[in-house]
Amino acid sequence: MRIGELARRAGCSPKAVRLYESRGLLGAVERSGSYRQYGERDLTVVLLIRQAQALGFQLAQLGALQAVHAPGGWEPVAALVGERRAAVSRELQRLQALDAQLEDLQQELRLCAADSVALAADCLQTA
Repeated sequence: MRIGELARRAGCSPKAVRLYESRGLLGAVERSGSYRQYGERDLTVVLLIRQAQALGFQLAQLGALQAVHAPGGWEPVAALVGERRAAVSRELQRLQALDAQLEDLQQELRLCAADSVALAADCLQTA
């Protein structure tokens, strides 16, 4: 298939396919004359790239996708996903701590609002 069909089937632009190819993520692409000829393997890789990007991966992190069709080629991809999951877990912990701090601040501000005698400046200094 040509680049336009690959892009259409993968839900991206031909420019994106060229970018993936220039980054070495598609490996060697066959040519027929001056036209690139892509196969189902290329479609699979482009779909994986698109899914990985949707999950927060950067193109620079996706070099392991070159080997997915080789024996044992999925192990590096699985390791990459495991690393991403660990990063997401750390980010969740950071966000939960931030949420707890925001909740504390919100409670302090509600106490200040309920105390009609306290000056706003005094209340904010203790919050």
